[in-house]
Amino acid sequence: MRKLVNILILLPIAVILIALSIANRGAVTLALNPFAPDDSVLSITGPFFVFLFVTLMLGILIGGLATWFTQGHYRNRARKQRYEAAKWQNEADRQRERANDLARQTGGASPNSLTSGSGSNLPART
Repeated sequence: MRKLVNILILLPIAVILIALSIANRGAVTLALNPFAPDDSVLSITGPFFVFLFVTLMLGILIGGLATWFTQGHYRNRARKQRYEAAKWQNEADRQRERANDLARQTGGASPNSLTSGSGSNLPART
């Protein structure tokens, strides 16, 4: 299944990126000084596809970071709920152990038999 997804999605993307690289391999200059674009100190010259790929990677990185930061409250809530669930699980285990101890002391039925069934096994009030 995973190979099929790789073939159906990643292969066409790779073909498109290779075609884009071949079509845009001409050298361009990226000037970082808006007041003197001819300044060679603050300019970078390279193939156009390199600038396209760098821009694409930066966009993916910035988008991923933005998503990660905006979903922080969901991770925080999940962390708190995981802690709360562990706390209640420990409490349930402790109560189960306590019920087993009481059942052993009284020689009565096990707590598991008390909780199974359709009705209450407690004595009726008089």
